[in-house]
Amino acid sequence: MRIHGTLIKWNDDRGFGFIALPQGHEEIFVHISAFPKDGVRPRIGETISFEVQSGADGRKRAASVLRAGARAPVRHSQPSPKNRAHNPLRSALTLISVGALALVAYNAYTSRLRGDAEAVFATPGSVESESQQFACDGRTHCSQMTSCEEAIYFLQHCPGTQMDGNNDGEPCEQQWCN
Repeated sequence: MRIHGTLIKWNDDRGFGFIALPQGHEEIFVHISAFPKDGVRPRIGETISFEVQSGADGRKRAASVLRAGARAPVRHSQPSPKNRAHNPLRSALTLISVGALALVAYNAYTSRLRGDAEAVFATPGSVESESQQFACDGRTHCSQMTSCEEAIYFLQHCPGTQMDGNNDGEPCEQQWCN
């Protein structure tokens, strides 16, 4: 059951805060991980909708937070394979894709046996660059990151980050990059 409340306290450096319920004086703990991963930082006074769960310590905590006006994700059911018509083109494309992947795997295996594994993976366009995995979206603190690699990308490419307190070039040493 979803409950509505107002974010009354927020510690951006530590990534948690508290929600006040309109019908009482109870405060519910909320962690940054409960918010949608849309790059928008929580704001004090913001009305949010959430579900209540018990944490490992038995205390109540907010989960699955939605901001006011946002819709809950709609889950569409997939038709069962029996209901889909047989499509020969789809079958042929699937077979070709599986064959191509098998060929790449075989080439990688034999290349490693010869000792030049880097040659297999050095073809242009075969490796996704970091810039395609991450994008500057306004996040600036370690509590908003999901991995060390993401924190390093943000530190190197995004302005205004506050993740390298000792200026040694390694961000989030206490949270992600230890």
